[in-house]
Amino acid sequence: MLKALIIEDEINAKGEMELLLNETGEVDVLRKCSNALEGIKAINSLHPDVVFLDIQLPVINGFEMLSMIEESNLPRIVFVTAYDEYAIKAFENDAIDYLLKPVELERLKKTIEKLKNSIQNNNPQNLTIPELRRIPSIGANKIKLVDIDIIEYVHSNETGVYFFCNNKKCFTELTLKVLGSRTKFLRCHKQYLINPDKIDEIQFEENSTGRIKTVNNNFIPISRHYLKKLKERLGI
Repeated sequence: MLKALIIEDEINAKGEMELLLNETGEVDVLRKCSNALEGIKAINSLHPDVVFLDIQLPVINGFEMLSMIEESNLPRIVFVTAYDEYAIKAFENDAIDYLLKPVELERLKKTIEKLKNSIQNNNPQNLTIPELRRIPSIGANKIKLVDIDIIEYVHSNETGVYFFCNNKKCFTELTLKVLGSRTKFLRCHKQYLINPDKIDEIQFEENSTGRIKTVNNNFIPISRHYLKKLKERLGI
C-alpha cells in the first residue's frame, strides 16, 4: 500500500480524492491537509510515499510549498489542478504526474501505476525546487509571510527556529537546513544564519572565531568551523 497525504483546501475535492484513492485499493491516506503549512508538518512527521498536492492553495501555493521542505524529506509529488496551464508547469518541475479536476478513477489508476513503478525501480523524482522568497511565520490566528530581503539573521535553539527583522523575533516552522540551502543566507555558526546584505562589519578574534555586527547593531557569533567558509563566500 502506498502511504499518501492529500493537500487540498476545498472540502468537497478533498473528500472526493480520498474516496477515489480508497477505491483503487492501493493507497492508505494518512492525513488530509487544508493548507501548505499543515502539509509541511504532516510530511515531516509522517513521511508519506506520495503527496497529492493541489497547486492553488491559499497564501502559499503548491509550488512555493516545495521550497519549504528539506530535500531528504520530500516525497513523490502528484500535482492536482483545475487549470491546464499549471499542468505544464508541473511537468517542468518533473512531478511524477498531474491530475486535472474533476479527477477520474481510471486516470488516477494510471497515476498509481506510475508511482508504484517509480518506487519499485527507485527512480529519482528530480523535482526543480524554487528558491525561497518568503518565510512563513505563525502568529496568533494568522500566518505572516516575510520577504527574505528584510530578514537580518536566523537563530535556532531548543524551542525552535526564529528569524529577526526590524528588531522583531518571529517563529517559523521551517528548518535551519531549508533556510540555509534555499536562500542567500550564509551559515556562520551551527545555530545561526546571516543575511549577507545585513552585515555591517566582521570582527575577528584570536581563537579563529569572530562575530558579525549587523546593520541594526546586533552581534552574531562566527564559529571556528564556519569562519573560513564565510570568508570565502564573502570574498575576503
